[in-house]
Amino acid sequence: MATVRIVDVEDEASFRLVPPCANPAFDHRTCDYWEDAERGSKRAKAQGSPADAAAGPGSASPARPANPFGEPSGDAAFNPFAPTSGGQAVNPFASADDALADNPFAPARPQRPTLAPDAPRKLALLARGRSVFGSYAKVLLVDDEPVAYTQFGPLSAYPRAARVRELYRQLPDAPLPAVITCIATTAAARHEGRAGTLVEAVCDDLAERGFAAVEVYPEASSDPDSTSAATPAFWRAVGFSLAVDDDRFPVLRREL
Repeated sequence: MATVRIVDVEDEASFRLVPPCANPAFDHRTCDYWEDAERGSKRAKAQGSPADAAAGPGSASPARPANPFGEPSGDAAFNPFAPTSGGQAVNPFASADDALADNPFAPARPQRPTLAPDAPRKLALLARGRSVFGSYAKVLLVDDEPVAYTQFGPLSAYPRAARVRELYRQLPDAPLPAVITCIATTAAARHEGRAGTLVEAVCDDLAERGFAAVEVYPEASSDPDSTSAATPAFWRAVGFSLAVDDDRFPVLRREL
């Protein structure tokens, strides 16, 4: 009997497990359509170049405007509550010669893996909010062979998904759902139920994280092998219901 396991994509080792799509011209690893509200495409495209894959998540943020309430010199006033360059905050109420004591009652956050400066762009996008939200992607392996991939997360992580959702006023405003933006299997694993297994794992995971629902935004007329968002028929088969009936861009939703 085949051994099935699901791995969260959280570092470069797990990112290397992401399998190819059934359509080799469609590369979900470099597609930034959902993460970027302005750029990107859901159309099939050729593999990105190594230089594209190694590119960072974007240019540096623009400098902050001057503080109109600060000193005319432009020098930032000392803020005792701001984190220092070393990453440790200053306690203005502690004496100068006393080290800050550890708080034994504060829960310790799990250590998340760090990324190398030259990490692939897609991995950098997936890792943006993992310290708060957790993983944004999963890979399903059968006998240690990666055969399916899915990407998901809160609306805040996917500006394009948020913009699509704003088009439909009939969708509930609260609580906001999580979204699944991508589900794909390899050509050899098609029609074996692997994608459905992966979706069930994601829904269980999102329910444990406190989400009440999850939505998907498929393309009704796309070829199943050439779209990252699958088809309405697939989502209905795995327990989603039609929330918005649209000839081109329907919305399907599943309560958790």
